[in-house]
Amino acid sequence: MQLTASQPTGTKVDVPMAPMIDIVFQLLIFFMLNLKILAPEGDFSIHLPQGEAKGENLADVAIKVGLRSDADGNLTQLTIGNRNLGNDEAAFERLNREIQQIVGRPGNPVVGDIEVELDADFETHHRHVVKAISSCTGHRDPQTGAVTRYVERIKFAPPRASRA
Repeated sequence: MQLTASQPTGTKVDVPMAPMIDIVFQLLIFFMLNLKILAPEGDFSIHLPQGEAKGENLADVAIKVGLRSDADGNLTQLTIGNRNLGNDEAAFERLNREIQQIVGRPGNPVVGDIEVELDADFETHHRHVVKAISSCTGHRDPQTGAVTRYVERIKFAPPRASRA
């Protein structure tokens, strides 16, 4: 008797699954062990010098603002550079005026390049840090509501314990 394609053969072909699963897991383990995880590439936006400098450029200097606090997080001293501005609410206004004097007039082309480094004690309340950031970045005119921007870039020094 000759079999045709339309006639069933009566024999069933079983594919053994256990060896197939073993091979799949061995391939999976092989590729996992051979995987080399690469660190993502860094930021390549490099600022090259424009030429010889004629003096100290304001954009090359980071303005250092310090916030010292006691163990409870209360502000004990606000400084800009080595100058103590106090620890009251008016100290933040003095900080704003100092930044304005350092930056110069609004619209100065160097303004976008100036950087402020905030060095706050670990215990310092966040409201003091936020006030310092607001005082450094600009000023809002109370009558007109117009905003004058001083500094665009602010970085934070690593936190450290209070001296108190």
